[in-house]
Amino acid sequence: MSGETRKRELTALQAALAAEHAAVYGYGVVGGRVGEARRTEARAAYDAHRARRDALEREVSGLGGTPVASAAGYALPFAVPDAAAAARLAAELEERVAGVYSDLVRAAGGGRRAAAAEALREAAVRAVRWRGGSVAFPGLAERAGTASAPADPAA
Repeated sequence: MSGETRKRELTALQAALAAEHAAVYGYGVVGGRVGEARRTEARAAYDAHRARRDALEREVSGLGGTPVASAAGYALPFAVPDAAAAARLAAELEERVAGVYSDLVRAAGGGRRAAAAEALREAAVRAVRWRGGSVAFPGLAERAGTASAPADPAA
């Protein structure tokens, strides 16, 4: 791997790691506010982000970098007073994570690229579940249109 390729991958890995730190923090808030019916889903997402965070820390170290540390706290994009806001926060967290994995897909090659694409897919699927609709290009904010409307169960 050339020095420039390694630097590009390390930068994208660090960004993904920072996003995973934020997602782990955010899911702590989601878990505390989401209703009982979705608490298991929130816990599964929390565990998935912790596992990805830990794997990214190992990858950054493996490339000779010092893994970016988690912040003591993170500013939330909006107030989360209830279960509906918690679901919106979870969707927002997943969209942000998908965005950084999209960057990692572009920056990486081989197995790292495949793993980033899988992480992007998982985040996009979780975002759809939380939001109740999808976007055209998950992880690509510059190409994403408006979210599709959830299916009408009465139709």
